[in-house]
Amino acid sequence: MNIQALDIKVGDRIIAYCKNKMQPCTVQRLLASTHSNITLKVSTCVPYRESASCVVQFQREARVEMASLK
Repeated sequence: MNIQALDIKVGDRIIAYCKNKMQPCTVQRLLASTHSNITLKVSTCVPYRESASCVVQFQREARVEMASLK
């Protein structure tokens, strides 16, 4: 399922490029939202560890793939 980047919320599981590969990530925090971009802090594991965190940026109108809960 895809959603618009503008609709991403904290706690959502998305597919993002983190640690040099595309993988499921959990949104930890919304860092910035400008008129053109959204910047998120995501983590590849739960509980959140700083070493497993990345900062990702999307254009507001981008479509983002939601990760399935397995």
